[in-house]
Amino acid sequence: MPAKPRSTPRQIKPELEHDYARSPDLGYEAPGEAGFIRCLAHGFPTPLARWHYHDEYELHLITSTSGKAFVGDWIGQFQPGHLVLTGPRLPHNWLSMDLPEGGVPERDLVIQFHHEPLTRSAATIPELAEVLPLLERARHGIEFFGMGERAQQHWHRVKAGRGLRRFTAFCDFLCDLSASTDYRLLSNVQMQSIDDDDSLDQIDAVVSRITDNLSQPFSAADIATELGMSESRFSRFFRRATGNTFTDFVNRVRINRACQLLMESDRLITHICYEVGFNNVANFNRRFLEIKGMTPSEFRKQADNRFGTLSCT
Repeated sequence: MPAKPRSTPRQIKPELEHDYARSPDLGYEAPGEAGFIRCLAHGFPTPLARWHYHDEYELHLITSTSGKAFVGDWIGQFQPGHLVLTGPRLPHNWLSMDLPEGGVPERDLVIQFHHEPLTRSAATIPELAEVLPLLERARHGIEFFGMGERAQQHWHRVKAGRGLRRFTAFCDFLCDLSASTDYRLLSNVQMQSIDDDDSLDQIDAVVSRITDNLSQPFSAADIATELGMSESRFSRFFRRATGNTFTDFVNRVRINRACQLLMESDRLITHICYEVGFNNVANFNRRFLEIKGMTPSEFRKQADNRFGTLSCT
């Protein structure tokens, strides 16, 4: 039998972090100490560890304890050396599960920075344009591997610097991140660069059609015909643009939407299955397990912990 709807509503939305809540008592730099690059260090437990989002990018390095990380609709494990770059307004939280009695004085080394100063500067300083692909990928959350020790050194150099020295130390950090090839995106669907504007417009139109009409059936052959392409040419074109076959892309978008509904609503899983375009529950469960590594019910249960309800013992 399908599970009954919950009798009490769940907390479903991340909290927006405002500047006025960024107190030095919690580890933030005082407003006069930083420009557009803000450093933060804190231990755990802390009021800062909650399901939240903000307008800045965030470089987040774990230096002690291990536990469960929540970034957007991604759920995974973390341990010391875990380094993630989240984009603006991407919800996130890290919850330690092996906390010693009394907690730890330092668990997180964080750098927050705004989008506009970098992109505006890149328009006139060509060297800064190297960071733009990194910022684009960060919309999905990026986990970097094998950079924990170097990232800690970078953080301390940025933290110790002021003015131009802080900016140059920060650029050095971004340079290493931009050059890294050992990473993964924490969202399952990504857009890759396309050479010309016409092709980008075509892909954007196809992707928008998919995401806006998930409950409808989609055929690569039909869309290829609409674009005046053969099916094989469209398949090559779509895979180059998205990194996925058409079928895989549609399934991943549907599963991502299902994750959002599982996290932010109390809809029955069977209803969500059909709402996102799967025609039977068995196929939905199979694809969900294949893409997310857990069943929809397990995902919903684990996602509930993103608000900080995990035991710290």
